[in-house]
Amino acid sequence: MKFLIQRVKSASCTVDNQITGEIKPGFLVLIGISDTDTRELADKMIKKLLGLRIFEDTDGKTNLSLADIGGEILLVSQFTLYADCRKGNRPSFIRAGNPDAAKELYEYIIHVCKTKVPVVEQGIFGADMQISLVNDGPFTVMLDSVELFA
Repeated sequence: MKFLIQRVKSASCTVDNQITGEIKPGFLVLIGISDTDTRELADKMIKKLLGLRIFEDTDGKTNLSLADIGGEILLVSQFTLYADCRKGNRPSFIRAGNPDAAKELYEYIIHVCKTKVPVVEQGIFGADMQISLVNDGPFTVMLDSVELFA
């Protein structure tokens, strides 16, 4: 599982000219899911995500978490995080999860986040989405379950 986390001042997701999710300061999280991912792994990734201290305190140091600033989350499914570009110029996505299983896990992640964060917005799994954001910093972090928990 991969979470690409962008600290944002604002972000939104639009599908068919309709906003499906919109946040103020917080995290835009692009979520990649593989066939080996589980709910237990998702729980670990969510815990790590919510514990990240990447917001600035009054001294300008990255010491504050999402909860500390009252931040919001926009969760977007992103199978292309599993792009394999080692051969040729056309990426392969064979390491991305089966769409049905990935959608179920994506919805589980949304559900768990909504129990822990007051404002959680989302994209639509499998849709053609347009993402707008004002990246804060920019500050972008990749959480990869293989690196974190293997």
